[in-house]
Amino acid sequence: MSDGRWSDLTARVLSASVLVVIAAIMVWLGGLWFEAFIAISCGLMTWELVRIVDPQQQGVAIQLAILTGVAVVLSYHLPPLYKIPFLLAPALVGAGQIKCARGTYALFAIWIATSGLGFISIRESLGFGWMVWLILVVIATDVAGYFVGKTLGGPKFWPKVSPKKTWSGTIGGWVAAGIVGTLFAFYAGFGLAFVVVSVLASMASQIGDIVESSTKRRFGVKDSSNLLPGHGGFLDRFDGMMGASVFVLLAGLLYAPGGM
Repeated sequence: MSDGRWSDLTARVLSASVLVVIAAIMVWLGGLWFEAFIAISCGLMTWELVRIVDPQQQGVAIQLAILTGVAVVLSYHLPPLYKIPFLLAPALVGAGQIKCARGTYALFAIWIATSGLGFISIRESLGFGWMVWLILVVIATDVAGYFVGKTLGGPKFWPKVSPKKTWSGTIGGWVAAGIVGTLFAFYAGFGLAFVVVSVLASMASQIGDIVESSTKRRFGVKDSSNLLPGHGGFLDRFDGMMGASVFVLLAGLLYAPGGM
């Protein structure tokens, strides 16, 4: 493992393993435990977001982190009419307090809050199986993209935005997500159309990763924070999950499948 291409693998595996164990326990428990986990995660991502766009506003960052966590949980429990105001609250309040890149902050804050609602809705409304499916799709996309990209290399996917991503890794992620979708489709009897849904969720997760990477590059930041060794921060780790979560949440407005 002395090859420079794999120099960050140990730290990535160790921190990812700890995070996966904690997340797995929270997903299994569901209910208030899972909601608290998502609230804390979304709060930390908002703190990181302020750290990126306006590093001088650390006091405001903590306040917005707390507001985001509360807004995410309440948005799930409130009637539909009240969900949107609560999801918009961290963006609107923060845009009025920070001094730099207010538009970028507001868009990201809405994305964070909406993805948090998506996570809770998937686990609590659709069920445990759907949450496991989404997690496995994103993990498969990330892991396959990393190893296939590192092994095969080749042309870069979008060098100006994410210089490490290759077409081989990107396609490898789609294939891995398709395999996960095939297994779940066979188990739940959904049909091959579910494989397409899995690949689309994989693409959404990659879009989330690209958006976060391009934003960090714009502000000259390597990692959103150093909370997760080898991965950076929660935004670095959950950007793909956030993209996939919003995709499933929006798709659920058009189609409401049965439990898994």
